Parts: sequence; C-alpha cells; structure tokens
Amino acid sequence: MPEAPYPRAVSRRFLTLFLASLLAIGLALAGARVTVPYVLLSPGPAFNTLGTVNAQPVLSIKGHATYPTDGTLDLTTVSVLDHLTLFEALTGWLRSSDAVVPREIVYPPDQSTKQIEQQNQQAMAQSQDDAIAAALHELGVQGTTVVSVGRIATGKPADGRLKVGDVLTSVDGAKVTDVDRLRALLSGRAIGATVVVGYVRGGKPGVVTLPTVASQDSPPHPVIGIEATERTRFPVTVNVMLQDVGGPSAGLMFALGILDKLEPGSLTGGLHVAGTGEITPDGQVGEIGGIQQKMRGARAAGATVFLAPAGNCREAKRAKPAGLRLVKVATLKQALSALATLRAGGTPPTC
Repeated sequence: MPEAPYPRAVSRRFLTLFLASLLAIGLALAGARVTVPYVLLSPGPAFNTLGTVNAQPVLSIKGHATYPTDGTLDLTTVSVLDHLTLFEALTGWLRSSDAVVPREIVYPPDQSTKQIEQQNQQAMAQSQDDAIAAALHELGVQGTTVVSVGRIATGKPADGRLKVGDVLTSVDGAKVTDVDRLRALLSGRAIGATVVVGYVRGGKPGVVTLPTVASQDSPPHPVIGIEATERTRFPVTVNVMLQDVGGPSAGLMFALGILDKLEPGSLTGGLHVAGTGEITPDGQVGEIGGIQQKMRGARAAGATVFLAPAGNCREAKRAKPAGLRLVKVATLKQALSALATLRAGGTPPTC
C-alpha cells in the first residue's frame, strides 16, 4: 500500500511556520536593537510661569512691587528621544501626538552634543533676558545695555580665558557700550596684536590680555574668538528658576508671567492659558518648532486656551487637539489684548 501524503504535507507546513516564526522573532529583536538616524519628538511637560517648581517660584522679582496672581500661564516644551530603535521609530510614526524627524534637524552633524546643549542653554538664557526686556519696556521701565559673551570658539584666543556670560566692559581701556562698539574697538587693532579686555564675572571685575587672530571673512579682520550678545540691565531684577529646559521658545510666556506679577489685577481672569513663541526685546513674537507637541502637552496639563505665534497658525490649526482654543499673536501687545478680550468674555483673533 502506498504511503499516505499527509505526514509530509504536515511536516512542510510545520517547517514553514517554524521558519516564519524564527524570521518574525529575528525581525522583532532587530527592531528592538537596531538604531535609526531619527529622533522622536513628543509632548513635554508644561510649567506654570506663575507657579513653583521644587517649592521655588518660577519667577521671583526684586526691585518692584508684585501682586497676587490667579489662573495659569504655562510655557510648553517638547521631549526629544535620541538613539531610536527601528521599533520605536515605527511606533512614533503611528502616534498622532508624536513626530519622527531626521536626527540632523535636532543634532547637526558638525556640532557635538555638548555644543548643542550649550547653545540651547544660551538660547534659553537669551529668551529670558529678552522676555524681561519686553515686559519691562511694556511697563515703561528704562534700562542700560550690557554686552556679554554668548559663545566662545574652540581653540581661539578667548577659549579658556573668558566664559560664556562674562559681561564685557572695555577693550584697551575704552568702554564697550554695545556690540557694534566692541567690533569697532577690535577692528581698530592689527591682526596678531594683543588687546586687554575688561569684564565682570559673578559681580567681580577682571581683565585678560588676548592676542587677536584673523577672522574667516574676506577681507579678514582681527577677532578674539567670541560671539557677543547684547542685553538690557534693568533696575528690576527677575530670576527664573527653571532648569533642564532649553531653547528660545518660552519667551512670550515668561514675559506674560512677569507682567502678571508686576501689575495689579489678573491677566488670565482665572483661565488656564498656555502658549509658546520667541520674543524680542521690543515685543515681537516669532514662530517656533514643535507646535503640535506643545499644544498636546498644554491640553494634557489642562489648558483651554493656547497662544500661538502667527507664523505657526496654519500648522497649529491642522493639529489642534479637542478642547483647546487657539489664539493668534504676533506681538506681546496683541497677547495682552487677546487676554483682555477673553477676560471680558469676547472672542480674540484665532488661527
């Protein structure tokens, strides 16, 4: 009697399923271990500029009367996950709240992670200074301009001699009044000559003698290897107690928080307001990245109103989560006007 075909067919099916299972397991293991050149952007935490972090006020003010506040003015953030596995990238692509973007967008390949972190910290510090200036200008408080070290080029004369944040006061005894004046004082020297730079660090004055080197411009001019920034020093001192947050996009919400503390009455009318946007010392609000993640983070924190830079409105309108009211702002004055309209029960300009 001939042999029945079933055992052979069953064994082939079993072998096929077994090999397919091994392949699936292998792909799953690879997906969980193999990294891809992308980063994951997801909603980050929101911080109330009128509140506290670790029992410390986010904004503390000296030199001016302050007033009680109510409601919430949240600055919003984006969380960045680096070294994504293939599985994490695929999962992120499927979540509407997240975005998976090429790594070089967040971490340029020509810069080290440390350099990027320093730049983000400097951008955050600059946004705080600009927010303070914008808020105090809105109140009519006058200040004086100071020039500080914003960035130091590796291997250049200032590297290891000056520090980021040093306030530059003089060059060879001549007073530094603004960035243009600093450039003019350095450009008046020959390439290779030494200059004596006066500075203030941590409230203590100092001097350092540095050689000049040729810039990479054409024609070259003498430089000491720093990028200088201007900020305004006011008789009102505002301290921002917020760490592990980088970038410039919190400027608008810092400015609103400062104004709410410095003026009687309530900016929010008790509403839970969140927002984002770079700000200039004269109160212009600029567009930012990660608006989708920031709106979702704001809604998760309980916000019902979101102040969005006018330049982000198209993107924000497409990604607006349910229950969040978008308000379009291009300046600090517009933000203040919109909040006044909301307090009165009206409808401000929307995206």
